[in-house]
Amino acid sequence: MNGRLIAIGDIHGCHAEFAELLALLALTRHDRVILLGDLVNRGPDSCKVIDLARACHATALLGNHELRLLRYRQTGNKKYIRERDLETFAQLRPTDWDYLKKMPLTLEEPELNVVFVHGGFLPKEPWARQTADVVTRIQVVTRDGRPGKRSEAPKAPAWADLWRGPPFVIYGHTPRPEIYKLKWSVGIDTGCVVGEKLTAYILPEKRFVQVRAHTRYWK
Repeated sequence: MNGRLIAIGDIHGCHAEFAELLALLALTRHDRVILLGDLVNRGPDSCKVIDLARACHATALLGNHELRLLRYRQTGNKKYIRERDLETFAQLRPTDWDYLKKMPLTLEEPELNVVFVHGGFLPKEPWARQTADVVTRIQVVTRDGRPGKRSEAPKAPAWADLWRGPPFVIYGHTPRPEIYKLKWSVGIDTGCVVGEKLTAYILPEKRFVQVRAHTRYWK
């Protein structure tokens, strides 16, 4: 494999931290950047994040926040959206909508036996067949085997705790103050938008690079 494969966790509009992280990474033309979804909403400027993503030729995966915006745009139904999302909705330009529409659900790197995804997977089903609603939203697995959110099922196990691989999964979506590294997965949403850190994971060297949030943008 030429160059590095660099995954970056949920950015949520934090363009200054994203720019700082890209500068630290000192990208070469051989490197590939994979953004793990949720580029938009909550933080200061979603459009600037998309501009930076385009500039570094990143592959951006679909997150639940992009999915919400796209569904609302398609249907006009407010059940798909939250009040704070409307600010982003109004700011996005036609080229931004094109960018969101082209986001893949997952990215597989067979050479490294790795899959990148926003949220994760149900452990007992083939990962490649799982729907957008599952892979962009799952945090925990409920008692009846369904994908759930931590807030709705606080005692349910994280999907990653039940994932036995292969493949090794690199994901975001579930914010934690620290990187969540297990045998068959690593979670790198380290809560930049809530004042923590923005994290990159570099393959094949398996190294982490982080920048601290400049402030807390969202509570």
